[in-house]
Amino acid sequence: MTRHFLKDTDLSPSELVEVLDLAEALKADPYSRRPLEGPGTGIVFFDKTSTRTRVSFATGIADLGGNPLIVNPGESQLGHKESIADTARVLERMVKIIVWRTFAQSGLEEMAANSAVPVINALSDDYHPCQLLADLMTIREHKHTGSGNGLSGLTMVYYGDGANNMSNSYVLAGVNAGMHVRIVAPVGHQPAEAIVAEADALAATTGGSLTVTEDPATGAEGADVVITDTWVSMGQSAAGRADGDSPFVPYQVTQEVMDTAAEGAIFLHCLPAYRGSEVAAEVIDGPASVVF
Repeated sequence: MTRHFLKDTDLSPSELVEVLDLAEALKADPYSRRPLEGPGTGIVFFDKTSTRTRVSFATGIADLGGNPLIVNPGESQLGHKESIADTARVLERMVKIIVWRTFAQSGLEEMAANSAVPVINALSDDYHPCQLLADLMTIREHKHTGSGNGLSGLTMVYYGDGANNMSNSYVLAGVNAGMHVRIVAPVGHQPAEAIVAEADALAATTGGSLTVTEDPATGAEGADVVITDTWVSMGQSAAGRADGDSPFVPYQVTQEVMDTAAEGAIFLHCLPAYRGSEVAAEVIDGPASVVF
């Protein structure tokens, strides 16, 4: 059966660890595994612009022995002149993997339902699961608990828009890894009920947990990892989100916030970052930052 990676919980807790272990092995010996040798082609669609995601997938496909074919916005007929289903049926005969950075999660689901080759979510309006694999790997490298999967029991706190795709993925991936996830966000910008319910059900099997709070002053207390993201997610309007009246202003990650976290806490941001908005420059450029 073809496996796809459309959201964070498409990997079971044990599979998540397997992927992170393999990632660490590849980091230590980048060309030791060449499953795309041939080269097989990996097609990467971008409906949204990108820097890091484009470079990382192109590099990753090449390092695995493959040929990355990048399709930028407006360069294909996908979804407007040709159906997603028909596109999938054509591509599966030519490529080894389909990567898509898009808007609606439903488009990825339709692609996967009609593809005999793996479909990977490189960001949608609902989830960013590949970013979370990178972040969990980074957290494990810096904060390994020394037992189990190296992540379980750690507290990961996210400040800002708790209803966006990054928050959704931090919730699901973190709880999937057995972490204690805390979302610190204003009322009206907190995780959807469906995300909370899925996380709570998952926590019962992994030992992780989800807490949602609107209190930025105490939200990071005792945290091992503090995270934020831009207040204006890709595809959203900046109106009311990026100015001085934004509801997110009290949720900036400052040095004062970091000082309430646990000793040795690290800071993460998936970028692009706006210093002076969601994060203070002294934090993202400071000693606790492992962003780069």
